[in-house]
Amino acid sequence: MDGSHLILTQPVTPPNPLQTLENVTQAGDERKKQIAKDFESILLNKLMNEMKSTIGDWGFEKDGTSDQIHNIFWTYLGQELADNGGIGLWKDIYKSLAEMTEKNQTHEANNKIEHLENNV
Repeated sequence: MDGSHLILTQPVTPPNPLQTLENVTQAGDERKKQIAKDFESILLNKLMNEMKSTIGDWGFEKDGTSDQIHNIFWTYLGQELADNGGIGLWKDIYKSLAEMTEKNQTHEANNKIEHLENNV
């Protein structure tokens, strides 16, 4: 197997920066719900991985491919659980994001009013 095609010959583009919390609070209502559900799905995935390790040997082969398939299964199971209600943590996360948005909007409005008062 020749791996010469894997050698980098061009500069690597830098990764896209992660969204800041400010960008998340300015996101739409549906986007905030999806962010909260995605976080819960990751948490459930990690929780199930830890639970899986306590079960013991299931009699499956232990090779790289079977590990990848099992990890994909647990990832999709965590996503499906979160999308169908999960443990309800996403609701608290969403509520927190909504409150942060409200505080940011109030703070911005107060800053604008203060700026206008200072210019009068």
